[in-house]
Amino acid sequence: MRGGRYVAAVTGATFELRAGECLALVGESGCGKSVLASALLGLLPGNAETAGAALLGGPDGLDLLTADERTIARTVRGRRIGLVPQSPAGHLTPVRTVRSQLRETVRELTRARGTALDEAVEAAAERAAFPADHLDRYPHQLSGGLAQRAATALALVGDAPLLLADEPTTGLDRELVDRTADELRRHADAGRALLMITHDLAAAERIADRVAVMYAGRIVEFARAADFFGGPGPRHPYARGLLDALPERGFTPIPGMPPELGALPDGCAFAARCDRAAAACSAVPALTGGVACHHPHPAAGETHRA
Repeated sequence: MRGGRYVAAVTGATFELRAGECLALVGESGCGKSVLASALLGLLPGNAETAGAALLGGPDGLDLLTADERTIARTVRGRRIGLVPQSPAGHLTPVRTVRSQLRETVRELTRARGTALDEAVEAAAERAAFPADHLDRYPHQLSGGLAQRAATALALVGDAPLLLADEPTTGLDRELVDRTADELRRHADAGRALLMITHDLAAAERIADRVAVMYAGRIVEFARAADFFGGPGPRHPYARGLLDALPERGFTPIPGMPPELGALPDGCAFAARCDRAAAACSAVPALTGGVACHHPHPAAGETHRA
């Protein structure tokens, strides 16, 4: 940043995502979820630096963090990794209709031509619940929800082995949220991997196999979706607070605000908002047993720990 200052947008994110699996990455705005997705596709801003590795295709696969732009552009984006962007209107070409953009994508990724191409374009639109009578509209003529569906249609065309869906249900009503989530789940059920970044915990509960919770740039909990949304529930106090804030679960807000990533406190970043904080929280907790907390809620079969 200016003046030689650094901001750690994502720190120590380590996980595997397998074929046929949906991992839901959840957390408040500004915690680093979208930055992580951008890093995997080489879409970070020019002043960003990365460390570590992001291997596509196993231990001997392509390292996405060190691959050059030509390799990422020609062999990864759209082909091996699809993206449903967080801001779809900004990713659509403003001077071309949705049909034109879908035609180009379908042609390049499937090699369809002629009548087959026209049919494939309409099938791609239908897959994302994008109305056929809007295909000849330009992006500025679309509502936010329609732009979201257009971007989803484009992302699904190549049936990429890995799909990054960054807030894929933004601007959709509940029926379309469920339909979109189910389509994303079918992508995973066909033997592909899905990383869904979302604030919509209901959509995550509907389709996720595992849940990762991010707070202040760090992953603070991993859990099986069945355990996270059912019994015994999240173990990290922040993750439990996210669920308790839902209208159907008590509508109890988490007190305070997340810290600025450029001014993180010493120790646990959640301590100032946590009713379980104690002296041990002056040190950053390690991610152990799926949770990064000095005083986690007990796991299934454990007795309560103070």
